Amino acid sequence: MQNKIHILPELIANQIAAGEVVQRPESVVKELVENSLDAGADSIAVIVRDAGKQLIHIVDNGCGMTLEDLKLSCRRHSTSKIYTQEDLEAIRSFGFRGEALASISSVSKLEIRTKQADDSGTGWKLISEPMQEIKVEQIAMDKGTQIFVGNFFKMALAEGKFYGVI
Repeated sequence: MQNKIHILPELIANQIAAGEVVQRPESVVKELVENSLDAGADSIAVIVRDAGKQLIHIVDNGCGMTLEDLKLSCRRHSTSKIYTQEDLEAIRSFGFRGEALASISSVSKLEIRTKQADDSGTGWKLISEPMQEIKVEQIAMDKGTQIFVGNFFKMALAEGKFYGVI
């Protein structure tokens, strides 16, 4: 008799988790704005096209990310908000689970541009698409973070597959 239980591939697991975290374009906006607030932003712009199905663009003036933080930001369970069990019991931030960016990147084209105030004139850009290697390159930009989420529904419903994002 052949075994029936197996571990899901990471992409499928992320897409299932995406259905729990980012159910609609407005939940994507909520998660990203909360990240901006947690980053200390006091100015946040939200731009949506086609009710968020085509584009969600968040611009903030928060603390930005280092290159290493940026590379980790789209991995499941990666967070800057909790480190210990005590942190979990006294959450003082909006986001904490480390699921939002991983979930969003598994069902859309995600681009993150970020720069910390103390960086010398340059920041970093990360591009993530399902089934593709993450690309990172250096760019010129102001302090803060910009996030572009494109083709949210197209990726979620690719090839007639439904991953719980509605």
